[in-house]
Amino acid sequence: MTDTVAAGAAPSDGVKQPRSVRVVLLALMIAMMLAMLDNMIIGTAMPTIVGELGGLEHLSWVVTAYTLATAASTPVWGKVGDMYGRKGSFITSIVIFLIGSALSGMAQDMGQLIAFRAVQGLGAGGLMVGVMAIIGDLIPPRERGKYQGMMAAVMALAMIGGPLVGGTITDNWGWRWAFYINLPLGVIALAAIGVVLHLPRKRSQAGIDYLGVALLTVGITAIVLVTTWGGTEYAWTSTRIMELTALGVASLVGFVFWQTRAAEPVVPLHIFRSRNFTLMSVIGFIVGFVMFGATLFLPLYQQSVQGASATNSGLLLLPMLGAMLVTSMVAGRVTTNTGRYKIFPVVGSVLLVVGLYLLSTMDTGTSRLTSGVFMAVVGLGMGCLMQITMLVAQNSVELKDMGVASSTTTLFRTLGSSFGVAVMGALFNHRVQDVMAERAGALGSKVTEQSAQLDAASLAKLPEAAREAYQHAVSSGTHGAFLLGAVVAVLSLAAAVFVREVPLKGAGPQREDAPVAEPETV
Repeated sequence: MTDTVAAGAAPSDGVKQPRSVRVVLLALMIAMMLAMLDNMIIGTAMPTIVGELGGLEHLSWVVTAYTLATAASTPVWGKVGDMYGRKGSFITSIVIFLIGSALSGMAQDMGQLIAFRAVQGLGAGGLMVGVMAIIGDLIPPRERGKYQGMMAAVMALAMIGGPLVGGTITDNWGWRWAFYINLPLGVIALAAIGVVLHLPRKRSQAGIDYLGVALLTVGITAIVLVTTWGGTEYAWTSTRIMELTALGVASLVGFVFWQTRAAEPVVPLHIFRSRNFTLMSVIGFIVGFVMFGATLFLPLYQQSVQGASATNSGLLLLPMLGAMLVTSMVAGRVTTNTGRYKIFPVVGSVLLVVGLYLLSTMDTGTSRLTSGVFMAVVGLGMGCLMQITMLVAQNSVELKDMGVASSTTTLFRTLGSSFGVAVMGALFNHRVQDVMAERAGALGSKVTEQSAQLDAASLAKLPEAAREAYQHAVSSGTHGAFLLGAVVAVLSLAAAVFVREVPLKGAGPQREDAPVAEPETV
């Protein structure tokens, strides 16, 4: 074994990884942390940013531009890595992300910040896909579970620590350092990847499918805008939302049609002939739907109903994220040791359904300990599902499609999060407004006329009767949102039951008659 990392160079099961592999894995974790941590940090810094740059009416676009660029670029990065080499595309994505970070820190008005955040998002799409695909190149599926479990742990830590880090940086160094902090971390990741990682060079003779890229980008952009604007900026039945819906559907239908004819399709449709890959895409969508909905409404419930401080909003999710972190690590280790994985999607889906149902039973009298236990059950379920979906998806395709498998699975999770926030948010807002009208009359309707989500300052200014009515309204809203989540999670359980356990390829001991993990048809 040389001192550089080459594809397929993972040692046999039970043999300690060489230092070079550990260096690359550390760099990949840093890259994953960059992509995950950024939005969490910026969310805390946004009030300060608006205070200096103005442009409050465009505030939502600071997040939307990043999300749109990430979602639209994700499948493209996966395909480019498959065609031209994983290392080059990953380094390029890091560089683009760092350029976007530096420019965002230097923004002089809200328009510039939105544009530079889009640049950041383009790079972030490649970071997420590149990390998973490079692990897929370096580590056999049999050993991959424990490393992808480590990546899930990084995601959990980013969600817990992001708001705290963002608040600390903004208070002590200023909001611009919320972006500049990415630069030294990114340089470390670049240096480690550039020096230590060596993957086979690729050069595809086929050109990039530009028409496919354009159709997919338009379709994803339209869908994300519908889920972002629907029920907030525009009514769900408004002309603008209907136009965007029609544009999104037409673009995606055209994309699917074109992918059957393109010489080098962005998303080769043959990967969906694998039953496991299709099922993992469905489960990934549902995990995104549930996870981001939960992380949105749980802090709101605890702040509005249980009186928790908004300053420590990341810590409010600690029971859920801590359980997710531990379970991800355990699931990865067990999968590595046994080569078995079907039990985790099944058990994880059951826990998800049970946990979400328990969260839906919370009311104004629920204690923090009880809600913490309910959150932990949801976290255990998500921990069983988060990285196993990626592992099984990668195990269901040929090595040449590793990048598009990783990017497509990531894309489904991203779209699930957009739909989850939109649909659960619409249900929440509707319930809050109805209950406020019932309990507080005209005053209640006026209080929630602009937004069903009140910050701590607005809540403190309300009369006692209106404040109590709002607590009941939030409790009712979260009941409906989490009950919907439990119903959706049942679909994850149905998909998990039909997963076919194909033994994982790898250096660990396997039966001679074990089938290889070639794509199985539906």
